[in-house]
Amino acid sequence: MTHFNSNLKNNPLNSRDDFVQALADLIDPVYQLMADEHTPGRVRISDSGSVYDEPRREVEGFLRTLWGIGPLCNTEARAQKYAKYYTPATAGILAGCDPSSPYYWGQLEDYDQLFVEMGSLATFLIMTQDFFYNKLDTKDQQNIYTWLDQINHHTIPKTNWLFFRVLVNSFFQRAGLVLPTDQPQADLQELDTYYLNDGWYFDGYNTQIDYYIPFGMQYYGVLYTALAADSNEKHVQLFAQRARQFGKTFKNWFAKNGTALPFGRSQTYRFAQSAFWAVSAYTNTTLDELTLGESKYLLTENMHQWFKLPIFTSDNFLSIGYGYPNLVFAEGYNAPGSPYWAMKNFIVLALPDDDPYWTTPKTAPEFPQKSVNPYAHMLLVRGDHDNELQAFTAGQHSHEHAHGDDKYEKYVYSTTFGFSVKKGNVLPKQGAYDNTLALSDTEYNFKTAFGYRDYQVHPDYVYSRWEPWEDVTVDNFIIPCYPWHIRIHVVNTGRTLNILEGSFSAPNGGQAISYPDKSGAIYTSAVGTVGIVDLSNQYSVELSEPEPNTNVLYPKTVLPLISGQLDPGKHILLTACLGDAHHTTNIEQPISAKLEGNTVHIKINNQVITVPLDELAH
Repeated sequence: MTHFNSNLKNNPLNSRDDFVQALADLIDPVYQLMADEHTPGRVRISDSGSVYDEPRREVEGFLRTLWGIGPLCNTEARAQKYAKYYTPATAGILAGCDPSSPYYWGQLEDYDQLFVEMGSLATFLIMTQDFFYNKLDTKDQQNIYTWLDQINHHTIPKTNWLFFRVLVNSFFQRAGLVLPTDQPQADLQELDTYYLNDGWYFDGYNTQIDYYIPFGMQYYGVLYTALAADSNEKHVQLFAQRARQFGKTFKNWFAKNGTALPFGRSQTYRFAQSAFWAVSAYTNTTLDELTLGESKYLLTENMHQWFKLPIFTSDNFLSIGYGYPNLVFAEGYNAPGSPYWAMKNFIVLALPDDDPYWTTPKTAPEFPQKSVNPYAHMLLVRGDHDNELQAFTAGQHSHEHAHGDDKYEKYVYSTTFGFSVKKGNVLPKQGAYDNTLALSDTEYNFKTAFGYRDYQVHPDYVYSRWEPWEDVTVDNFIIPCYPWHIRIHVVNTGRTLNILEGSFSAPNGGQAISYPDKSGAIYTSAVGTVGIVDLSNQYSVELSEPEPNTNVLYPKTVLPLISGQLDPGKHILLTACLGDAHHTTNIEQPISAKLEGNTVHIKINNQVITVPLDELAH
């Protein structure tokens, strides 16, 4: 037995057999544990809590594996070949849907977590219908129908959850079962109201555009094009059209090395970041301005990057966390089985053995050096030969889930340096204030942005207005000039404020490097160089050490940090922040920036950059 699922690091993910082996490595520990516990349809992976109870956590851990096992066993021959998984999977379904079984999944309630898990079950039932459901006796068929039909008689959130009811009712239609006549169209029409343009949706809230668009809204929409009972239903064509448009801009959320942007909630689903590329391949959806080889590259390289990271427990289970096991940054709905949502990538296993996908060479796509995504409110900037992606953003907001301010409202997010979440607001080290400005009117309890009064993403900079107190306004101007970016904060305050401002954080174990004067703090690490410079020469700079387990990629970090105090009145803070991925930066002369009227003049070495700031002209 290997530990920490180390075999996955060497899987080339080229052939179908490679994908089968990867799936086996991921789910073997789950199915072995379920067998050892003698609990069909349930698996207790660990003991951390969630907003839903332990029985639901156990069911979730089982049902999420069906995202992989359904495609693996989508023909009778394949089901026989992979009986090791198909047999306990179907036994678990029958036990879970049987009200007389001790393993029954139960009567559900409004907003029940198990409505989410019905998506994988409905997909499995459609893919295996001819040789599984259709061959069951009437009692077992009725049990499955009755358990699933609960979703038609309860309230569910008006978010991506509506797609789970769409998938359930698609199975009912295919199987000739009774369903509410108007429900499928009502759900599809409601989902249409979340659509923005160019393939982009929002997920229930129009300030939340995150990975629930690719691995949720788009994934289920594309899946529907293949699983819908009526191939002429108008959304089959509509969802395919939206997917074709989506790919060309969603690719810009990936670095050339396959790493996807860490941003938003549900990051514990990890390589589900690339699930859109998998489902578009399964459905043979041609993507605008992307070849099949480029789509395949984004899927497999993203999975390679994840398999290299310490994301597994010693007994080979996926852990809650991101770049390592970490409960600090998790949401309340992250349970021990939740990370198996990433099995959605294995939808490609439903392709025939001789499908051209398996022999199509992988090709890296071309990426724009700078681009604006108006739907995600992002200015995307690349460096290090496209192997570093930095997303400068303003205007996203998530109020329901843990660390929404850190996951959506920092100035910039990086594929190399990640971002950090707070352990607390009392002390600077608890706040881990990378890529944000933190303010306090005492010595403790610092605030960071949580909702902007105004914002605008321009081709050359990002503007935002923050009003942390009724007598304080902060106008932020963030100007990328990779590997640096300049921050200008125009602060009008009616009270004395303590300030903290952080640059990128980087893993510990590196060393400080010199800056030409005392206004800068620079640190080089195993993954690159980070730093901060007080261009106003008014405040203190240091290399601080945040609390462990605050950064999503690295358990311990060093954070270049500015600190100081502002008296009541107007202040203009000028800061330069460095995030030079995979390089040790040689800084020969000080960086400078000067604000004249509404124009900032930036000098980095011998390069001069001039950027007009529209909002200062008013």
